[in-house]
Amino acid sequence: MPAIITITDLNLPELDLFSRYSESQLYHINEPAPGIFIAESPNVIRRALNAGYEPVSILIEDRQTDPWIPELFSDYPDLPVYTAAASLLTNLTGFALTRGLLCAMKRKPMPSVEEICKGKRRIAVLENVVNPTNIGAIFRSAAALGMDAVLLSSGCSDPFYRRAARVSMGTVFQIPWTYFPKEADLSAGGLTHLKAMGYKTAAMALKEDSVSIDDPGLLSEEKLAVILGTEGDGLASATIDGCDYTVMIPMAHGVDSLNVAAASAVAFWELSRH
Repeated sequence: MPAIITITDLNLPELDLFSRYSESQLYHINEPAPGIFIAESPNVIRRALNAGYEPVSILIEDRQTDPWIPELFSDYPDLPVYTAAASLLTNLTGFALTRGLLCAMKRKPMPSVEEICKGKRRIAVLENVVNPTNIGAIFRSAAALGMDAVLLSSGCSDPFYRRAARVSMGTVFQIPWTYFPKEADLSAGGLTHLKAMGYKTAAMALKEDSVSIDDPGLLSEEKLAVILGTEGDGLASATIDGCDYTVMIPMAHGVDSLNVAAASAVAFWELSRH
């Protein structure tokens, strides 16, 4: 069992991972090696551990040590576990801990696009989706509704950011994903790369020449990349123009569009069933 360390000094350097580094700084903290991310809540941490991510240290509310430390971390006897009352931890982190538990964990090397796409029929591709809540919701829908993998442009928010991973309920650790290289984002070679791997590309966008989400030709494609764009502006014009299909979800009551996370759920449900 890990040793429990009661916090009496909020300025301990051992707590810096939880309090004095931004998530972006943690991402780059070990460069050129992979960085650190913070997982929040038992369900998210459990899925990260099951996916082989290594814990670095724990920050936990004192009343939560008995139920969660033995269940989640019994295989890590040398793992430092820092604990205090909920009010003190809120002062340290600046937010209330979900289920009273945070875990700093090591990232793994980022796989290539080819590795992620190998053997996959239906993939989701995100272009400049910047809201971590939307990223998390899209990943949860992708995992639940039959998508095989997710690719992200370099402008997307990190799926391992604390809020994104929590909203996803830990599915960011279950579904394969990676980023396009910055020099090969969607409008700069990424679409060509997808097509070279045998994918037909379907841009989710509101255009007059769009096909419906239930178009027979679209549904019959053996390998399909479903491409969704940033909040508000949607996909870049160059991305839409470069796709094989432009796809629209039929709307009622004069509504012209859905939030990207909601649109992703509809698209994934329809397009992954075939």
